[in-house]
Amino acid sequence: MDKNKYKLLTPGPLTTTETVKEEMLVDLCTWDDDYKNMTQEIRAELLRLAHAESGYTTVLMQGSGTFGVEAVLSSVIKDTDKLLIAVNGAYSKRMAEICRYHRLPYAVIETAYDAVPKADAIEEALKADPAITHISMVHSETTTGILNDIAAVGEVAKKYGKKFIVDAMSSFGGVDIDVPALGITYLISSANKCIQGVPGFSFIIAKEADLKETKGTARSLSLDVYAQWETMEKDGGKWRFTSPTHVVAAFRKALEELRAEGGIAARHERYARTNAALREGMEALGFTAYIDKDVQGPIITTFLYPETMSFDFQDMYAFLKERGYVIYPGKLTAQDTFRLGNIGEIYDEDVQKILQIFTDYMKGLK
Repeated sequence: MDKNKYKLLTPGPLTTTETVKEEMLVDLCTWDDDYKNMTQEIRAELLRLAHAESGYTTVLMQGSGTFGVEAVLSSVIKDTDKLLIAVNGAYSKRMAEICRYHRLPYAVIETAYDAVPKADAIEEALKADPAITHISMVHSETTTGILNDIAAVGEVAKKYGKKFIVDAMSSFGGVDIDVPALGITYLISSANKCIQGVPGFSFIIAKEADLKETKGTARSLSLDVYAQWETMEKDGGKWRFTSPTHVVAAFRKALEELRAEGGIAARHERYARTNAALREGMEALGFTAYIDKDVQGPIITTFLYPETMSFDFQDMYAFLKERGYVIYPGKLTAQDTFRLGNIGEIYDEDVQKILQIFTDYMKGLK
């Protein structure tokens, strides 16, 4: 029986299956071999999904996706290195904030929030500043729903011998990412996104040779990626500090359900279909999407507030919630927006229900 009072139209946390939630009803011991084996199974499966079973390794890290991003940046960027951040949204902007906190050498190349960072602009930045050793960017920028071109930037990184860090928080598992082919050195994602687990840990897919070179670089005890990896390797899946055991069990089940759905290809098809239907249906109701269709990712869509003078976001939010759906406000500074995510347990019938709710709401404004 589904105990949810509403479904989440958010890019994570998201609506999970009852079977994923049920996995959290069993208590597990962090030192027990069964639990450590569970961790090892997850690590191996993540590498398989990333096409990275050779030359790469996986590190699981307590905390949200931002914890994972901060762990990587503060653990792998040496004082003699310099990071170039491609910024076109709130989450890539957060990378710069992390660098400021840790006093990491960095530079920023900014692009409008409704545009994809251009590989040639990044190449020019590399030519102008040979001190740059790493490039970072967000793949699916959930500020707007835009899907950035990591393939083109990865080619630039390979051409100039730079290390490439990708925040694939809301894309990994819902968009196929061939980590070695794209020249990615570190990919970061989270348990509660497209794999459809629950919040509690992030994971890092890392080029093993590069990770080994970062020993001693970390500026935080608990966020030391190398030390976490070393412990997991030496002790067969043991986490250094208390791990979110119930969340890990739920994640393993979510991985099983991803395979049962047909893998990343099938999940991507569902996400892309529901995203397109939501976008088209909302535009038919008079809502304008923030970004153009040709750069729209399959995860979430950002819409501008309608010009109707009586429109009030909190009123609309309450109207939707009373009818079974919860949405996200926008994170843009220049324009007022709201966001509709479509990952998790959102299907074609949900899209039709959501559009009917919006139709009813808009009628009430007239």
